[in-house]
Amino acid sequence: MRRPPEQRSLFGEILDWMLAPLLLLWPMSVALTWVVAQGIANGPYDRELGELARALSRQVRITAAAGSERLPGVSIQLPDAAASLLRTNDEDEVFYQVLGARGEFLVGDFDLPVPEPVPLADGELRYRDETVHGVEVRVAYLWLPGPRSAAALAGPAAPAALVQVASTLDKRSRLATEIIKGVILPQFIILPVAVVLVWFALTRGIQPLADLQQRIRRRESTDLSPIAERDVPDEVVPLVQAINDLLDRLDRSIRTQKQFLADAAHQMKTPLAGLRMQAELAERQIDRGEVDPQVMKHTLHQIAVSSQRAAHMVNQLLSMARAEDREQAMRHGDLDLAELTIDVVRDFVPQALERRIDLGYEGPTDGQRTHLRGHAVMLRELVRNLVDNALRYTPPGGTVTARVVPDPFGQVLVLQVEDNGPGIPPAERDLVFRAFYRTLGTDVDGSGLGLSIVHEVVQQHGAQITIADAHPRPLPGHGPGALFTIRFPLQPMLLAPPLSAADSGRTPQG
Repeated sequence: MRRPPEQRSLFGEILDWMLAPLLLLWPMSVALTWVVAQGIANGPYDRELGELARALSRQVRITAAAGSERLPGVSIQLPDAAASLLRTNDEDEVFYQVLGARGEFLVGDFDLPVPEPVPLADGELRYRDETVHGVEVRVAYLWLPGPRSAAALAGPAAPAALVQVASTLDKRSRLATEIIKGVILPQFIILPVAVVLVWFALTRGIQPLADLQQRIRRRESTDLSPIAERDVPDEVVPLVQAINDLLDRLDRSIRTQKQFLADAAHQMKTPLAGLRMQAELAERQIDRGEVDPQVMKHTLHQIAVSSQRAAHMVNQLLSMARAEDREQAMRHGDLDLAELTIDVVRDFVPQALERRIDLGYEGPTDGQRTHLRGHAVMLRELVRNLVDNALRYTPPGGTVTARVVPDPFGQVLVLQVEDNGPGIPPAERDLVFRAFYRTLGTDVDGSGLGLSIVHEVVQQHGAQITIADAHPRPLPGHGPGALFTIRFPLQPMLLAPPLSAADSGRTPQG
């Protein structure tokens, strides 16, 4: 069994999405600050180390090769004061070294590593990182060019000596640490302040939502007027508009229900008043001792008729409520409209025989071309109301026909109920679908809800209903009749083959 999703807080969601990047960027800022601090710390100390290397290179004397010697001579005179200056450092240990053209050691520290030789010396100062006695050092070095011969004055000189000075990294690390402390420590104060400011800003930002909530909570349950949009943020206006639309639809629905209940109560007064009147009349007759069997039988018959009217009214009201139930209307399934119509017609056979009305069915009976998706109970109620309405308005000796006509192209399925009663004038054909509306000029007993139920079921199934004269040129003594036609749209899976002539015969039912 799946657990329902937990309710989430909009405030918490926004706060998380704002603080999560902030907390993610803070370690990245620390790492970037460390890299920048290292670069800042290396700059001045590299320049200092380079100056020491250049100062040491100025003490080197290079002489031209004598006789058959190909390499120049290299010598250095390093005063004690200069040597002591190289060694003087309060924090870092300094190493220096001078090598000749043959790589011979001239002065300094013998253990300082030698870089890769260059083919041509240009006196450019270079830097590299090395390790001396297991300690990381920074090295500044340069290759000194030798004297050029007269034939090679225009060309570059070969390297004659190597001068390099190195120092440990203690001062650099200490300076980088101080820079990081100066930058990071304030962030430990700024970060909580930023969190508080974000929380405060969000609280202020969603305050209009809280105000809107209070405005809605203070409303009376009967107040369905639209919510004012003037004090609502732009981002919430669509939500308020949707709520206002819902309130408007709810208001119309409640007004319709109130009107329906008022009409139902008014309609129920007549049969209930008849019941009460007949019961009081029978009571008075018994009190006076006037117990005439024929009179009492007539009174009981009137009570039965009134109770039957009341029961019919109640059944119609229940059917109307069932037809308006949207949740129930969504429960559609595959059904056979022809079979359903035949069953309803059979149920009305006794009533048709009593009224001497020819009631029958026309259409296919094999069920292969009359399937559709719909709500079986609602469609049965639709057919019942159409047939019942036709029987009520058809005079004795008349004809009522229920017909199911498949579409040869498989697009729709047509249901028709036809009679030869007085018909419905064109001006009233849109009004008869209203609840409790009764056609003028008729004395037919009814509740006025049947066609309203039919219209509701038609709308729920996406169908169309039309009313026309069944007999535009009626016979003498007969009315034009009414022809109700309902067209149900079919889904592709329910497409049917064309209707054959053998399947279109009328089946008499009564």
